[in-house]
Amino acid sequence: MNLFFEESGDFKVGTVLSQAGEAYQVEMPSGKRTKVKTRDVLLQFDKPDPATLLEQAKAVASDVDLEFLWEVAGQDEFGFAELGAEYFGHAPLPFEAAGLVLALHNAPIYFYKKGRGRYKAAPEQSLRAALAGIEKKKQLAIVQAGYVEELKAGKLPEPMRPLVQQLLFKPDKNSIEYKALETAADELQTTQARLMLTTKGIGSAKDLHMGRFLFEQFPRGAGFPPVDVPPAPTDLPLAKVAAFSIDDVTTTEIDDAFSVQMLDDGLIRVGIHIAAPGLGIRPDDAIDRIARARMSTVYMPGDKITMLPDEVVSEYTLAEGKDCAALSLYATLNPENWSVLSTETRAERVPIKNNLRHNDLDELVNEQTLESGEGDYPHKTELGLLWKWALQLEAGRMKKREAFGLKPEQANRVDFNFYVEDDVVTIVRRKRGAPLDKIVAELMIFANSTWGKLLHDSGVPGIYRSQGPGAGGWNAKIQVRMVTHAAPHQGLGVDQYAWSTSPLRRYTDLVNQWQILACAEHGVTAPLVAPFKPRDATLFSIVSAFDAAYAAYNEFQQNMERYWCLRWLGQENAKQVDAVVLKDEVLRLVEIPLVIRLPGIPQVPRGAQVRMDIVRWDEVDLSLEARLLEVAEAAPDAALELEDEENTEADTASEAAAEEAVEAEGSVTVTDPETQTDVPAAPAA
Repeated sequence: MNLFFEESGDFKVGTVLSQAGEAYQVEMPSGKRTKVKTRDVLLQFDKPDPATLLEQAKAVASDVDLEFLWEVAGQDEFGFAELGAEYFGHAPLPFEAAGLVLALHNAPIYFYKKGRGRYKAAPEQSLRAALAGIEKKKQLAIVQAGYVEELKAGKLPEPMRPLVQQLLFKPDKNSIEYKALETAADELQTTQARLMLTTKGIGSAKDLHMGRFLFEQFPRGAGFPPVDVPPAPTDLPLAKVAAFSIDDVTTTEIDDAFSVQMLDDGLIRVGIHIAAPGLGIRPDDAIDRIARARMSTVYMPGDKITMLPDEVVSEYTLAEGKDCAALSLYATLNPENWSVLSTETRAERVPIKNNLRHNDLDELVNEQTLESGEGDYPHKTELGLLWKWALQLEAGRMKKREAFGLKPEQANRVDFNFYVEDDVVTIVRRKRGAPLDKIVAELMIFANSTWGKLLHDSGVPGIYRSQGPGAGGWNAKIQVRMVTHAAPHQGLGVDQYAWSTSPLRRYTDLVNQWQILACAEHGVTAPLVAPFKPRDATLFSIVSAFDAAYAAYNEFQQNMERYWCLRWLGQENAKQVDAVVLKDEVLRLVEIPLVIRLPGIPQVPRGAQVRMDIVRWDEVDLSLEARLLEVAEAAPDAALELEDEENTEADTASEAAAEEAVEAEGSVTVTDPETQTDVPAAPAA
């Protein structure tokens, strides 16, 4: 006797060897033996042999007309044998009955299983819906296959064109467009991003990096909605000064300017004038909501995405030839020892006589010409006095650093400025600590520290940058963090440091400007009228959101600088390059701030200069492959730079000074002492 039975959801056949109670010992055509319970047996038959019956049953199942079978079945529950008699017109033979079971089992949209060998026809409405779904899937599969073929042929299907960024950066993995892209990329053995470049879905690797950033950070686009620009107040007192700014040639958001007055008693009054959009923009108005959503201007080589609309920047920037609304900090100095005798903060209109540019003055204004008095350039006398004060300010900060237990800052690192025009990049080495940079840096640090103290003394909260040892004991890394109370910034060597000098470009500075204006206008009652009160939850949320946005913007700036470094290699047709060993397998190219890892490099001392042969680079994944040619002695500049890195585990005073001195629109790259790798400085004040 042979059996047709169900086991683990599958139908099998075999020959009975023995029976014991409610179970059979069965040998299947494969020779395998198994125990089959009586309740699992659907058919018993003598002929044909089990293997033949199963083959015949499969043939019957493939020929069954499911639509006709469904109509014959009716709406009541039935057994397969009963339905077989109606369908075949006679009592079904064993192979016909088995074939019918297979057909019923394999058509779950037509028949619902109700028990062992028992079924019920699906309701008509459910059946029609299921059949429509199957047909739709078939049609989608045909469309998907067509997409795959087009992609493999190097053509982007038109329906996929508006979905390019979504498919790459946040895809719906169940969509046929994504499945087609994934399938085509797999079959071509490439990545989805590279396939999009091949099919012109994305124009270039630069567009890929830019598109990803905009998709993630500016999903509604980087443009601005129409806004009503609040006019700068014109009823402020007019300062009796002739102020000037010092910026890169590409700077459009001019936040800071300076003035110098010789007083009758021989003292000197230095004015630090900061653009005052806080006089027109108010918390929670339309422009404030725009600025808060962005948190900062985004910088990249050759371009930027501003925090504020251009018309707002134009209204409040410290433009040459205008009387501009400003928040001014005046410091009265004794020129004999450059001590600060007093400070005063007030809102006023400041006449801006000149917008000086680094590109015009860097060669004229240096330590030698400032010392000797040589040369002829605008505001020569004022710059000479500011230079002397800047040196004293720096010396005071260095003493404070030593009091914090840090070694003096070394001004021997090299910055790199990026300029891009018509997709041609120029990368310029620039030694940090140039006089104009130092003047701006020291005066900005002075202003941020002084205004931070003013907020603290007035009992008004602000947003501070603090640097001190983190958790982890005596060998913990020095950490920079943002807090809402005054705290030391050990790296800069100041007791407090509140970002306040870039309100056109950083939202934290705009927030602090509102608070400082309250202190300047209301004095002891400032805590009552300042927009943000102590322990204000909104202020904490601003700090958190700013940290997240600033980190994302900085990572993007790093990626774009790395991209332009690779473009520079191709532009210069660089085959062999010099590099400096930073540590272990990490090297930095000498001519450009490109850091790479060279696996397998022999043990080479830090600071050693090596010659490398460039094998290839990739502008999509921003990688570079090279092989070592020779090792030279340590490069003098590199040795100094590395020595500086070893002086302190987290020396960020240089980074902050560069941040205050140089407009990041041109892109500045500095050395990160915590990772010993080069990273871009954050957007400068």
